[in-house]
Amino acid sequence: MTDTARTATPTAAAFDIQAGSAQDPYNREHQIFPKLSANQLERALAYGREEAPEAGSYLFERGQRGVDFFICLEGAIEIVAHKDQADADDNTEEVITVHGPSQFTGELDLFNDRKILVDGRVRPGTRVIRVTREDFPQLVSAETDIGELVMRAFILRRTGFLVHDQAGATLAGPKNDGDALRITRFLRRNGYPLRVVDTDDPDQAEAFFADHPTARDKLPVLIHTGNACLSNPSNHEVANALGLTEDLDPDHIYDVAVVGAGPAGLAAATYAASEGLDTVVIEQEAPGGQAGTSSKIENYLGFPTGISGQALAGRAWIQAQKFGARFAISRAIVDMDCDNRPYALQLECGQRIVTRSVIIASGARYRQLSLDNYDKYEGQGIHYAATAIEARLCHDKEVIVVGGGNSAGQAAIFLSHHARHVHILVRSKNLAASMSDYLIQRIDSSARITLHTETEITELHGDPLLDQVTWHDKANGKSETRDIGNIFVMIGAVPNSDWLEGCLDRDGKGFVQTGEDCQGNATTSPYATSRPGIYAVGDVRAGSVKRVASGVGEGSVVIASVHQYLAEEASRAQPA
Repeated sequence: MTDTARTATPTAAAFDIQAGSAQDPYNREHQIFPKLSANQLERALAYGREEAPEAGSYLFERGQRGVDFFICLEGAIEIVAHKDQADADDNTEEVITVHGPSQFTGELDLFNDRKILVDGRVRPGTRVIRVTREDFPQLVSAETDIGELVMRAFILRRTGFLVHDQAGATLAGPKNDGDALRITRFLRRNGYPLRVVDTDDPDQAEAFFADHPTARDKLPVLIHTGNACLSNPSNHEVANALGLTEDLDPDHIYDVAVVGAGPAGLAAATYAASEGLDTVVIEQEAPGGQAGTSSKIENYLGFPTGISGQALAGRAWIQAQKFGARFAISRAIVDMDCDNRPYALQLECGQRIVTRSVIIASGARYRQLSLDNYDKYEGQGIHYAATAIEARLCHDKEVIVVGGGNSAGQAAIFLSHHARHVHILVRSKNLAASMSDYLIQRIDSSARITLHTETEITELHGDPLLDQVTWHDKANGKSETRDIGNIFVMIGAVPNSDWLEGCLDRDGKGFVQTGEDCQGNATTSPYATSRPGIYAVGDVRAGSVKRVASGVGEGSVVIASVHQYLAEEASRAQPA
């Protein structure tokens, strides 16, 4: 690794790791760049073949998909990242590390079919073991000790890219710009390395525009491979340009399609894939769902010190890929043909996925406030997540959290470590009915959090950005206007189920009803919908408990019903 003395960046802060600190992955060399033993090398060779590539040749190059896995036997392999012009310092590349004898190449993109982020260049006298992409999953699965080393190293290598802003893209725009924040959130939540240039900062802006003069009138802009420039791209365009999407065969028939990659969907995908089902996951935004925006979950079993929603989702996402689940990221479903089997799912990008069974885990989203100018401030003053990305906008400022559930409580406590003061606004008389006791106690004991009961926002002010908020206290009949530019809205749940109109039975609020078929008869699975082979789990299901743990439980349990359904369908297909 070069340049380990870099200062902390917004990316590093987002992962709560300082570049150059003891937690920096590049300071854990024995884990991030481990060496295989002689015995492990001998066993690995059974899954591949020896080669002696030509010096200076490339084993793989940035932007390729489905590259092979290499173990160095002699010589060395340079891992090279490319810089954009503003970072170049007359060098357009950075050698991140050099793999010597007994070390191996690769990072997380070897578990999926995304475009890879780096080059692998051969030094003189190099001899390698090549394990093809097709044989790589068998190696890490069958040789568990090797698989454990590889998995840990791959996770740390991607974390290193994220902490040091390496091998990714550059986003330039004003710090509070709604579209710049949207793109940042999208890439951070999808684990893609990103360097952010704040064009409101004269020093950062001068260096950037010196190398990208035409970008000044196109903000926000995303600079990616070969200094290609995208002006205010949609999330879908970002995913396509950076290769976050995977190419799916429209003629392939999957055993199960999981719609949504929140806790319930990720659990369903992990258990389905680990039990041999051909699995695809369709996610409109990023792994984690609503839970992925939580700064810390402290009552999830097995994590006594808590874990962020993004970290929990990231681990589950990697786990599902390890077992072979495919992911279609930034792909929204617009329609499902539920009258014919196998079922066909139509995506907004024009892709079509055919599957024998469907697990609906599309979750829910927070409701919006009914206020004038509300849409104007969404994404640049009004937020639905409280992570490190939003926290840096609130440093030493007053903020508002609207909502009385656990997500609102977690957000308030997290933001109190960054903001000057946090105001929680709820319509009810207290939090006892909607929030866990441990969160209520922390809120009560914090000098930087004030709870305002029977209070609601009545007006928003500011042009072009939100800078004042008026709220009304029903108990005393008084209104108050404060200089506040950031509101975190976490109220209620609206199911992401519009695409199911006319297909499945839903309740009056749009949640998918389960437990009864189309004739009103009880089903064998509590997660079965009114259509055979289609199941609903997690927050989108009517009557579900809106908790991460319950979503994970439902997602894992439903796979038994999927197995039973597929077995019955296969039996019916057999000739008499």
